[in-house]
Amino acid sequence: MGQRTDTGPSRRLAMGAAAGLAVGAAAMAGTARAEDREGRGRAGRFEGRSVVITGATSGIGRAAAVAFAREGAKVAFCGRRTELGRAVEREIRAAGGEATFVEADVRRPDDVRSFVDRAVDRYGGPDIALNNAGIQLPFTDLHEVTVEEWDDVATTNIRGVFLALKYQIPHMRAAGGGVILITGSSNQFATRNGLGSYTAAKNGVTGLVQAAALENAAHGIRVVAVAPGMTDTEMLDVHRPDGLSDEEWVATKALFAEQGVDALKRMAAPEEIAAAALALASDAFSYQTGTTISVDGGQLAGL
Repeated sequence: MGQRTDTGPSRRLAMGAAAGLAVGAAAMAGTARAEDREGRGRAGRFEGRSVVITGATSGIGRAAAVAFAREGAKVAFCGRRTELGRAVEREIRAAGGEATFVEADVRRPDDVRSFVDRAVDRYGGPDIALNNAGIQLPFTDLHEVTVEEWDDVATTNIRGVFLALKYQIPHMRAAGGGVILITGSSNQFATRNGLGSYTAAKNGVTGLVQAAALENAAHGIRVVAVAPGMTDTEMLDVHRPDGLSDEEWVATKALFAEQGVDALKRMAAPEEIAAAALALASDAFSYQTGTTISVDGGQLAGL
């Protein structure tokens, strides 16, 4: 008799996760090759331009800060975690880029105003802004979300964007124009159970993009939102079950992505979303404003 093969849930999880990780690794390798080609062929696409980014100590914001600096931009970015912010600043400077980290909380008007003013004093502009800071709750039905949790999500994800716009736009108008990008979410188009508070806040981004685009078109300012699908950032860690090891959590995320509605059956890497943001900030998209662009691996196509 042959040896019995374990096909229980844990085994299937590991097999599925391994497959998902393999697909993701192959895609990341392709992304790295594409970034390398782009770096050689299009270095300096943002040469001399000033960029401000909120929420750039990790994830999409960090990836965008690194990418903008690699292409010649002078990057000022903020976040609440000072050690991580300083580490990103050192990383960019070690690679020959120009970057300045400012500790700031987008929920606080004085912090946001001070961050933008310091960025302008140091680098001018801003020519480009990426308003990326955001948070998410663990999966929680709306009626179980506390008022304090609701306020935290709304204050960070929508009021924080409003504050950034409030203090960025006057500088951009004075400078004769610019590009404002906002990190939205595929949840603006279709949500999932337990993400109501996050979805509501991100839908508010749609209104801000449309209003800011209409109000500022005559001043040479474009406003566009980038709506990522499931992206492998620290934000996902709020959904991590208690007691799960790092290895098990990586496997669980990969399996969840593989079984999800995204056509590509994997999570995006932060660098892939950042690449979309850079493209939209470039002169190649000079006619794009007032819209939300979904970068979701085919999620909307399957709904």
